[in-house]
Amino acid sequence: MAAMSSPDLLFDLSIPLAGTFGLRGEAIGDDRAVVRLPYAPAHANSRGEVHGGALAVLFDCCLAAAVRSHAPAQFGVVTIDLSVHYVAASDGDVVCTAVCERRGRSISFARGEARNAAGDLLALATGTFKLFERAPRA
Repeated sequence: MAAMSSPDLLFDLSIPLAGTFGLRGEAIGDDRAVVRLPYAPAHANSRGEVHGGALAVLFDCCLAAAVRSHAPAQFGVVTIDLSVHYVAASDGDVVCTAVCERRGRSISFARGEARNAAGDLLALATGTFKLFERAPRA
């Protein structure tokens, strides 16, 4: 898997929401992606823990990256379905690891898990995505 990180891009795509949450792409390739959500008080709930909505953003971006991991700059995705199952809370960085289970001509399926720095499982997710080829950059 290739390591890729840029404050403006998430694996070769400009995704403003990913930038707003500070998501950092750590690795992509071989039908897999790893994305980090750095802890920020602005993304916390009333208890100071990472908000479930922030985890959903992380999963959406990471699972989508796994789906397009075969050609990160060539393809984009549209989320059709995303299911998140929360297991535990976290008050620190969260790392999501995702795998594309099946990539069809247009519909792909992925699953992922989110863990804290200690490796504790925080949440699981599955997603269905529509894959589309992006127009070449001018």
